[in-house]
Amino acid sequence: MINKRQRKILYIVNVLIGLIIIFPLIYALFLSFMNQGEIFQYPPKIFPESFQLSNYKSVISSVPIFRFILNSFIVATTVTIGQIITASLAAYSFAFYEFKGKKFLFIAILSTMMIPGEAIIIANYLTMTSWQWLDSYRGLIVPYLTSAMGIFLMRQFYMTIPKELREASIIDGCNSFQFLIRVVMPISKPAIGALGVYVFLSTWNQYMWPLLITNAPEKRTVQIGISMLQFAESQSYGVILAGIVMILLPSILIFILGQKQLIKGMTSGAVKG
Repeated sequence: MINKRQRKILYIVNVLIGLIIIFPLIYALFLSFMNQGEIFQYPPKIFPESFQLSNYKSVISSVPIFRFILNSFIVATTVTIGQIITASLAAYSFAFYEFKGKKFLFIAILSTMMIPGEAIIIANYLTMTSWQWLDSYRGLIVPYLTSAMGIFLMRQFYMTIPKELREASIIDGCNSFQFLIRVVMPISKPAIGALGVYVFLSTWNQYMWPLLITNAPEKRTVQIGISMLQFAESQSYGVILAGIVMILLPSILIFILGQKQLIKGMTSGAVKG
């Protein structure tokens, strides 16, 4: 057992490590409020003399940053909802049904996790081109509406649900879809929350696929938009950092709100598999 003194020491150590990890983000935030002279001042300053919004105004006037944020939010939200639906349905069949080739199919799905995304990106691009889905939300969303990781995560959680619960629901007159919607999904909120946070953040931070499939500025996402800002304001580090802060805020907020669900969902399915 950890005594009170050891608990205080662990708490202090955790706080110090947390401050070290988060310091670059806090420093970037302070730099975004400085003018060019303060940023290059030696010795370096941590706190600005006065908090100025000129860098943020320059970001808004240089690139359509709010359009980029809206595009990323639409794409990330739709992909997240899509993966929750497809992963839940596929995992339900693997967890509660017995059919020929079930193990082989599940292993085949898991094996796709070993294929790097770069290996299939050209094939996906040619498919989107043949369907004339370039510069569209469909092209950004459809290739990522399902994932082996999501199916695996949900299946592992479903395996912890007693089979007797499904048998009791059948006796009560529930069909398979009603059992999934009314019983399994409410129980699986930790896994759904973990999958949702993970998929949203990974989709929000995508760079290569949006860069490849979009040419029109009005369809570009935040990661491509910030590279455009860096090209336009190559020497204005305060403006670039202000843009980075603006695109980081939504993802940080999502992580803060969903961190408990993320940790709980990632660990709960490990009890039984």
